[in-house]
Amino acid sequence: MTAIGRTSTAPDVVDVVALGESMVTFLPSRPGRLADVPAFERAIGGAESNVACVLAAAGHSTRWVGRVGADGFGDHLVEAIGAYGVDVGAVRRDPARPTGIYFRTAGDRATDAHEVAYYRAGSAASAMSVDTMDLDAIRSGRVLHLSGITPALSADCLDLTRALTTRRPGRPLVSFDVNHRPGLWRDAGHGHGPEVLLDLARGADLVFVGDDEARDAWGLGGPEAVRAALPEPELLVVKQGASGATAFHGTDATYVPALHVDVVAAVGAGDAFAAGFLSATLRGKPVRERLRHGHLMAAAALTVPGDLATPPARGHADRLAALDDTGWGRLRLGPDWTQDVRGADEEVRTP
Repeated sequence: MTAIGRTSTAPDVVDVVALGESMVTFLPSRPGRLADVPAFERAIGGAESNVACVLAAAGHSTRWVGRVGADGFGDHLVEAIGAYGVDVGAVRRDPARPTGIYFRTAGDRATDAHEVAYYRAGSAASAMSVDTMDLDAIRSGRVLHLSGITPALSADCLDLTRALTTRRPGRPLVSFDVNHRPGLWRDAGHGHGPEVLLDLARGADLVFVGDDEARDAWGLGGPEAVRAALPEPELLVVKQGASGATAFHGTDATYVPALHVDVVAAVGAGDAFAAGFLSATLRGKPVRERLRHGHLMAAAALTVPGDLATPPARGHADRLAALDDTGWGRLRLGPDWTQDVRGADEEVRTP
């Protein structure tokens, strides 16, 4: 089974370091076109910082490393992420570049009606590089979590990601979520996104990729085809949407169906899935239970309006992950299911 990087007990070593851009996000006060929404509520968003926040809320020590502007939005990001219990001491402030922000509609991201307006060009995060970031802090975790969003931000960000995914003795376990964003790469001008992401994924130890993005980016159909194209990572997780997910450990494949979820908002599930899988990985759980913990964390995100949700208590999640196949298949999770209101030894309601 995959080794988990460093064994040092130095106080600056944490379970997971997440590197990437976090932005202030504005959530609509009601459904409708951006042109028609009268007001927005401020929140935070960022694939890597989301993972760090979920893991911290689940009881792990985490550190987010990023770059934000020396502005009010940067203050808000650092304070909000730190409030989850994430170490933000290595975040750099940029006096010359702003913190990125974006607005989105309330609809499902998978529909044509969904709108997102990004204001991130020339952001402080786009100036992340080997020279401007603290590499010791970045490598100070048992796991280093990266995503394919960072290398799309600038040529310097790509060089930084390449340096971190280069195999070298003593590095942490490198987790890489492909997160292919065609819009970012169209405007990037420093590489062809699909080729870059495939190359970076080959340098990671653990890779997360959706079967839809593998099909769109690389023309690959099905988990086995993805594994054939990515034999290098010791662990490869192919997310298959509402169907489930398949994990490859070496040549062994393990499939776990997704849960029945009463979806409130289809946002944040991918980051939550990665956090759940990483949490179980850090605790040495078998692959099948890692996938189940991923599904449980995703279900927590799907049953709240925003990107971040309170995860289930560890014991509660462990009991659900240990159910037999029949019990797992009968679970149906709705809003507030993570509260476990009937007590620590009670099961989530089933139909």
